[in-house]
Amino acid sequence: MLTIKTLTEFAHIPPQILFGYLAPSANSILLDSTNNSGADARFDILLSHPVATYSMQNSQGHLNVNDIIRSEISAATYEQIMLQSDPFVALSMLHSTIFDNANPQKLINASEQQQLANQLPFLVGAAGYAGYDTGRVLETLPSINANEYLTPDFQYSIYLHSIIFDKQETKYYLISDERATTLVDETLNALVKTIPHSAKDTLSHIPPFALTAPWQANMDKATYIQHLAQLQNYIKAGDCYQTNFAQRFTTHYHGHEYDAYLQLREHNNAPFSAFINTSHGAILSISPERFIQVRNEQVETKPIKGTMPRYEDNAKDQASAHSLLNSEKNQAENLMIVDLLRNDLSKHCAPHSVKVPKLFALESYPAVHHMVSTVTGKLAHNSSVFELLSGAFPGGSITGAPKVRAMEIIEELEPHRRNIYCGAIGYIGIRHDVDSNICIRTLLCEQGQIFCWAGGGIVLDSEAEQEYDETLAKVSKILPILKQESNWTKLNF
Repeated sequence: MLTIKTLTEFAHIPPQILFGYLAPSANSILLDSTNNSGADARFDILLSHPVATYSMQNSQGHLNVNDIIRSEISAATYEQIMLQSDPFVALSMLHSTIFDNANPQKLINASEQQQLANQLPFLVGAAGYAGYDTGRVLETLPSINANEYLTPDFQYSIYLHSIIFDKQETKYYLISDERATTLVDETLNALVKTIPHSAKDTLSHIPPFALTAPWQANMDKATYIQHLAQLQNYIKAGDCYQTNFAQRFTTHYHGHEYDAYLQLREHNNAPFSAFINTSHGAILSISPERFIQVRNEQVETKPIKGTMPRYEDNAKDQASAHSLLNSEKNQAENLMIVDLLRNDLSKHCAPHSVKVPKLFALESYPAVHHMVSTVTGKLAHNSSVFELLSGAFPGGSITGAPKVRAMEIIEELEPHRRNIYCGAIGYIGIRHDVDSNICIRTLLCEQGQIFCWAGGGIVLDSEAEQEYDETLAKVSKILPILKQESNWTKLNF
């Protein structure tokens, strides 16, 4: 049984500051709508102190379980989870073991709390990420590039409590499972003792973040153009219609990754942002793109394909947006991915339910304009949200079409693996509601090294110079924001 409580004691603190006191704890997650005012940006979800964590690295699953629920997972169930090659299936088994005895219609005792619960996302459940390289266990792909990362390819944790901030009502809600009563009391007591009563934006316990060297790209411009030409030769040969091609930037840093996240969120206002504290560092995502949302069995995905830079001059900025929306190339690129996602969703949605209510819409962010379409459907009764996520992963907007051949070409032409980049961060709640992003504009931090990627969809008429410049536009509100100790960031491309 769940309870919902209004947290009035934290009403004076913005959610990004409140989470700053949870950020250092293992596997803490902030699902952050930032200061974005769009329809997808009403709630922020603050998570900490999970009771179980399932991860997969190099096709090997791992499960850590807290004493709170250890007795609920039998040795046979544990073994079955470990035997799964599809991490979404393993997560489904863990999720059902912990939650499926709960009737979604009888989660809350009081009727007025049930009405509130219906308005809120998630409540309790699983949250985490599936990195792009999770696709290696879902499809048969070559392994040309070594896995140099310590951060697992896939990791979701089970949370028996959450703090949800409703921006519309300006209220915090604490949702907790009765099994987590002691854990919740300890967490809240620690917060009350630690947080200053008057300070709204002071996180003195977070060491300042700074880069210790210039950013380095894994391809110079000439190499990027050469690889793009190879990709277009594959398109001419009929191997693919479109492939997402990316370059990676890296440098070193010291300080706390959450300080870096706060800098990035301030300059980007992306509605699907997230911070995840990992055992090796952190994941910082300022993504503008939704992967999959499921609510009351209604499915939605919002692929981004087509990008133009923003300008300070209003007339020039409007011309850039107009050029994007009227570009036959960008429309064709967007439509290819819409068709791919219609196919992905149709495998797990009711017949004839998949629709495209919005095609080629404009969404604008501080650095770029995007062309965004919306694909919807109704989840089939003989399927599940876990099968839907597995079947659609990785998202078509960051692979290409056809998906598997595009992923093979990505493995051949990109010098390094992607890990979290182009994966997905999100939640699967107790009611089997889902929301997740596509991990573009996403950085991986581990052991003092930070990685950032930028890419775009390449088609036959893509111009190499423009595509290269587009990758730089996409990180123009990321790389220069994170400063070196000298307060100056050089970009070595």
